[in-house]
Amino acid sequence: MSLKSLSLTDELHAYLVAHGSPPDEIVRDLAEETRAVLPDEAGMQVAPEQAAFLTFLTRLLGVRQAVEVGTFTGLSSLAIARGLADGGRLTCFDISEEYTSVARRYWERAGVADRVELRIGPAADGLHELPRERYLDFAFIDADKVGYPVYWSELVPRMRPGGLIVVDNVLRGGRVIAPQNADDRAIAAFNDEVLADVRVDVVMLPVADGLTLARVR
Repeated sequence: MSLKSLSLTDELHAYLVAHGSPPDEIVRDLAEETRAVLPDEAGMQVAPEQAAFLTFLTRLLGVRQAVEVGTFTGLSSLAIARGLADGGRLTCFDISEEYTSVARRYWERAGVADRVELRIGPAADGLHELPRERYLDFAFIDADKVGYPVYWSELVPRMRPGGLIVVDNVLRGGRVIAPQNADDRAIAAFNDEVLADVRVDVVMLPVADGLTLARVR
């Protein structure tokens, strides 16, 4: 029994990944290519256990309409798309043609490209143009940290009752306790905003760099 989550050694992390929907060849190749081609940015890619968790959640909820803010080279979008219900659609927002060109290749390879719509441009503008009704089942936020409050404000009113918003990097490597830069301060303030939002039920999990799960009431 433990009163808090375990700290993971490299060996324990490898064991965890191997015993919970371990990455297949496509996921392994995508992760390896990202590290090889974009070594300085590869830390923006979600962890393998996060990818498995996103697929699990998407399947569990029977998601048909999903949004992703921040696509990078496509591991999280690949994971979400794989979990969509028949006829499901994922709309991705990103500002980089370079990064998402990698994502497009892996969506094609995985056979999910027909489920994904990529919109290049500022996510705040793209989200604002989405239908106003409460139709979204699932949303994943993993983009510029100072933009989180705007993305949240655009997404919550568009989520159906019971819909789920998942937010990445909410612990900032532990620095939310003592923020050291603008991104840390932005996330610390955002976490307080989400906690106070009466429209959602929230749990924060120590998965990778921290995940917030917010169920819209």
